[in-house]
Amino acid sequence: MAQHNDLGTEGEKRAVAYLQKKGYQILQTNYRFIKSEVDIIAKHQNQLIAIEVKTRSTRNFGDPQDFVKPSQIKSIVTAVNAYMEQRDLDLEVRFDIVAVIAINNTFEIEHIDDAFLAI
Repeated sequence: MAQHNDLGTEGEKRAVAYLQKKGYQILQTNYRFIKSEVDIIAKHQNQLIAIEVKTRSTRNFGDPQDFVKPSQIKSIVTAVNAYMEQRDLDLEVRFDIVAVIAINNTFEIEHIDDAFLAI
């Protein structure tokens, strides 16, 4: 596996642990619907939270959250809608980003609530 894939996988593991410590119930990771994927689907305070995890090894090119593009947001929304329909869920949905910076085996995590709206 490529080194950047390993970094992304480790970032997602760190994000899950971080969210669990904050009281989030992790319902699913890497949920796929057709060509769409949601990194983490969680439940917290009667909301369904779709979480995109962005992991980088440097901020030299911008913050990780800056790399979530409109086409990716649309894809995440499509997948979350399918997830809710398949499970017949009627919950308020929120879209978050967890930005992870990995430098010298340390991980800095920033959780951005309501990072984007469904488009």
